[in-house]
Amino acid sequence: MDIKPLFGLCGVLIAAITSEFNDQVTSIALSDVRGALGISHDAGTWIESLYVSAEIIGMATSPWLLVTFTLRRWTLLAIALCGASSVLIPFSPNIEAIYTLRLLQGLAGGMIVPLLMTTAFRVLTPDIRLYGLAVYALTATFTPALASTVAALWTDIVDWRFVFLQTIPLCSLAGVLVWYCLHQDQPKYERFRMLDWRGALLLVIGSGALSTMLYQGDRLDWFNSSLICVLALVSAVAIPLFLVNEWFHPLPFLKLQMLGRRNIAYGALGLFTFLLISQSGSTVPLRYLQEIQGYRPLQSNLITLEIAASQLLMLPAMALLLDYKRVDSRVVSMVGLGLILASCIGSSFLTVYWNRDQFYLWQLLQAVGQPMVIMPLLMMTTNSVAGPAEGPFAAALVNTSRAVAEAASAWFVALIDRWRNALHSDRIIDQAGQDRWRVLQSNGVLPQYPPPLTPAGQPRMPNSLEAFRHAVEQQAAILSTSDTFLILGGMTVFLMVVVMTLPVRTVPPRILFAKP
Repeated sequence: MDIKPLFGLCGVLIAAITSEFNDQVTSIALSDVRGALGISHDAGTWIESLYVSAEIIGMATSPWLLVTFTLRRWTLLAIALCGASSVLIPFSPNIEAIYTLRLLQGLAGGMIVPLLMTTAFRVLTPDIRLYGLAVYALTATFTPALASTVAALWTDIVDWRFVFLQTIPLCSLAGVLVWYCLHQDQPKYERFRMLDWRGALLLVIGSGALSTMLYQGDRLDWFNSSLICVLALVSAVAIPLFLVNEWFHPLPFLKLQMLGRRNIAYGALGLFTFLLISQSGSTVPLRYLQEIQGYRPLQSNLITLEIAASQLLMLPAMALLLDYKRVDSRVVSMVGLGLILASCIGSSFLTVYWNRDQFYLWQLLQAVGQPMVIMPLLMMTTNSVAGPAEGPFAAALVNTSRAVAEAASAWFVALIDRWRNALHSDRIIDQAGQDRWRVLQSNGVLPQYPPPLTPAGQPRMPNSLEAFRHAVEQQAAILSTSDTFLILGGMTVFLMVVVMTLPVRTVPPRILFAKP
């Protein structure tokens, strides 16, 4: 076997990891980035929102365009766009320029990730395809977990600008490997005669409206905001029209008919649900440590670094295990989901005394369980692809659901926090009771109302009342975090039911695709 294309695959992998860093590292280091660039909190939320909106568009359209322009040329274009848009952000003159560059950065990231799966289809023979799937799985499990460590390195040790400048060496190396090691095909520009321009327009409008609504909804108080109402209406109209258009178009971006195969349907639904669980499961402990215990990224990153380091061992081990014909991939998935469920239940017992040490065991269960879910999922999905011609369509379906999962994850965590936090705050204050307030007031701890005013004209809050408010907020945050883990556990149970009912058993690629 010619090993030169394998180096090309490594180049695409490096580019995919870089694009994931552009997303995840920037999200974790956003407070430092906003402070350095002088951006307010509300304006800063658009930095994430715009990225994800463009990423969805890139993931849906990239497989179609790579066939048209050829894999090598399209990959080099995506790498160049990724590097250029990232490097310019720290030197942007205004917020509008930053928004534009983040859109281009998200588009490049969405373009790159499906290329990894398509390249693996093309380069790897059935004998080693499982290990190629392990390479793709790195971007779903390894890179997000490593992002907090990388963010801590740049913000707390080196310089915040390297959140963006890190792309220079990575994109340069990726570009060189792709340029010299991937075969150059003949472009198929005649495909533009059948360009799905109506689908592209509906995709931009619908996915942009949906992802913006999910990211900005909590900040704008959902349907009390006219903007959110408009975005909801636009997405409710545009997305169904897009799906209908894709179903009937002769050369669509998303070949929805492939979802009629049970394993591909499981790949799209399962990856969406899995990423919703895994990304939220990694975000919630970090948020607890930083908001409740006052940790910096440099202090809290070890719990996710544990997951990242474990993937380098677990993903190849899962590829080796699944290569045996007697191993049922669905059973492996169920065991992995059981470990993730145990992690969610164990983490739900957190208290105000928990710090980083208490999370190590439960995150270890996540580290072992995640590759046991993602590797069987990828094997079952890719084994249902009939040939190389269907590879780009499968990549588009799977990766579009992956991009939507990122926006849904941000919405999901914010929704739980808002809902449960408000509920627990009300209950804690009710339990304190009016009698308790009267006792404190009669003892002279609390002043008579109305309270005295500060020089700014605001009510002056006594120290005891301030301490009580802080305690209520802290306990409500802890209880809502516990509820988040339990809800993630419920979603894990849902995914277990899907695994038991939707996919069918498949054998390793080296057997399934063996030449007669």
